[in-house]
Parts: sequence; structure tokens; C-alpha cells
Amino acid sequence: MKYAEFLTRDHFEPDELLAFAWARLVDDAPEDFTSQLPTPPMLMIDRVTEIRRSGRQGRIVAERLVRRDDWFFQCHFTNDPVQPGCLGVDAVWQLLGFFCIWAGGMGSGRALGSGEIEFFGQIRPHDHLVRYEVDVRRYAELKAAGSVIAIGDATVLVDGEPIYTIKNAKSGLFRGIGYPDYPRPGKNAKGGRLMP
Repeated sequence: MKYAEFLTRDHFEPDELLAFAWARLVDDAPEDFTSQLPTPPMLMIDRVTEIRRSGRQGRIVAERLVRRDDWFFQCHFTNDPVQPGCLGVDAVWQLLGFFCIWAGGMGSGRALGSGEIEFFGQIRPHDHLVRYEVDVRRYAELKAAGSVIAIGDATVLVDGEPIYTIKNAKSGLFRGIGYPDYPRPGKNAKGGRLMP
């Protein structure tokens, strides 16, 4: 698809999200369009059913089918398979980062933290559908820093039942931090603090 179409879409299908994760969805991407979602198995969403923005706020809703052979059920835990709660939080970070890109932000995506997280349910192998509802409370382009940030509150549901809430989840896009020469050494081959 063309970049102009990407910016106006209100939903994304599974094959489109996979193409995006592999940096192959947008044919005429701008030069600084380096952001992408993680590829499977770390991609925690199958489809985006709703994405919209009104000024500095917005909403993104996504779904993921539960698969009995999901990698985490094989190791977390023996005789007690459950999806790690941190992967639900990561899905929210992925969605906030995707929102930033869809809103026109450029750079490499990073999770920046969250406020209160509450788990009051779980995802098991015989569940069917996980739904992520994220209300973006603030979207900001920090032009002087060359970055973009989104802050939102999320509810994670399984088969229609709320099981997690995440307050003040934060993700951002940053220019100049990508590491495209991996696994070869390069200027961004080492981690550490992003900002002084």
C-alpha cells in the first residue's frame, strides 16, 4: 500500500500487520520510516479493528487469537500453562508504538513504561480471543528531540471478560537509534540509557 493510504486506514488485517512487521507493507515509505512491529513470536496482535485520532487523543483496538501451541504455553509453566501478563502489557506498548507510526511519527519504537498495572484474570490455552482496547490520552510530536510519544490507558479482555488494566502506558519513536546492521557491530550496537 502507499504511505498516504496507510495514514488514513481505520483497521489493519493480519497479513497487513505481518507485512508491516517485516517492513514490507508501505511501498513508498519516507526515508525516516524505520518503525515496525516485532515479528512473530513477539508480535502480540493479529489485527487492528479500530484506529482513530482526534487531535492529541485517539483510540486503538486490536485482537489476537489464542493458539494452544503458543510458545509461552510450552514453558510458562509446566503443568500450569498461562500467558505471561507481561506479554499483555507488551501488546499495549506495541499498539501505542503502532499508533505513533500511523499518526505520522518517524523513528524506531521503544516502550517507555507504565503507571499502575492490575492483573485480575488470566489467558489459558483453551481461551479463544484476546482483545486490547487502548484509549490514547496524549499523543505528542517532540520536534526538537526528533521523537514522538503516546500515553494511554488500556483494558485487556479475554473472550469478552476484562482481565488486566494498564494505566499511563507509554511508547515512543526515536530517530537515530535503529540498528539495521545487526548482527555486525555498528554505531548503535550497544544499549544503555537513551536520554541523559
